[in-house]
Amino acid sequence: MKKVTKTSSRKADHIRINLEEEVSSRLTTGLERYSFVHEALPEINLSDITISQPLFGKTLHSPLIISSMTGGTEEARKINLNLAQAAERTGIAMGVGSQRAAIENPSLAPSFQIRSAAPTAILFANLGAIQLNYGYSLDECKQAVDMIEADALILHLNSIQEAVQPEGDTNFKGLLSRIAEVCSKISVPVIAKEVGWGFSAKTARALFEAGITAIDIAGAGGTSWSQVEMYRAKTPAQKRLAEIFIDWGIPTAESIIQVREEVPDLIIFASGGLRSGMDIAKTIALGAIAGGMASPFLKAAVESSEHVINLINELSHQIKVSMFGAGLETLDALKQAILIKR
Repeated sequence: MKKVTKTSSRKADHIRINLEEEVSSRLTTGLERYSFVHEALPEINLSDITISQPLFGKTLHSPLIISSMTGGTEEARKINLNLAQAAERTGIAMGVGSQRAAIENPSLAPSFQIRSAAPTAILFANLGAIQLNYGYSLDECKQAVDMIEADALILHLNSIQEAVQPEGDTNFKGLLSRIAEVCSKISVPVIAKEVGWGFSAKTARALFEAGITAIDIAGAGGTSWSQVEMYRAKTPAQKRLAEIFIDWGIPTAESIIQVREEVPDLIIFASGGLRSGMDIAKTIALGAIAGGMASPFLKAAVESSEHVINLINELSHQIKVSMFGAGLETLDALKQAILIKR
């Protein structure tokens, strides 16, 4: 029970710190260095632009993902329900936070169980990949998927966060083979997700060969989880350790390019510091199929599902106007667009 309490308490800390403290990386996403070719005569009707596409046997109505954030507390339950209701209403995808707390203590499962609020939405279950080196197996992965009736499973990778946490799990040796075993035996697609430091070409290739279906870049340029852990530090030394990693990671734009060039057949979701529909449009032109956000959705979900819906609609319209300005009528055209590097 002590371990469960620690896990749930840590999730509450994470919500509070993200809402109350400055936890942004000093690095930028790199997206500011790219721009679309403006077409003064686009020869398309803005209202005809379509931004839906198939994903995991369903339809993603806008190339947006509510990135995995939270669960395991009463406050998290309310946040997840608001997010799920919004995802259902707008037809976008949503991931829940790490379900480890609910695996350890099933009484916490309701904070993750959002399928009733989002019966047709694309939902991603979520566990820390590192737990496969600490006693978890295919069984726990199946539990996470079944718990929320998920369409795919996220295995998140957060080596730096684990290394700067006083209670972190840091034995990553041999983890790739355990990920491969899960990919070969589980019935849903598996997504490898970083949490804010990006993927190199080398790691993307290894994960693809292990059977990963998609990668969520989660590059540097947004929330820095080392900074989140800095606010949780119990000693000055732990605080200094977390603080020096504020500039660590591969910026989101660079990570997308590296992964796309190395593994062109891998599905890429882009996240990490995206703050507008234009940012999302740029990531799609660079090689992603959709863009995810966490912090903006978290702040909206604390208010209501309507706040989240309004944000989704605003972002979707921004994507369409970006495409309109570049003379691009479909997502397929956007995926082939050439960006200007400044």
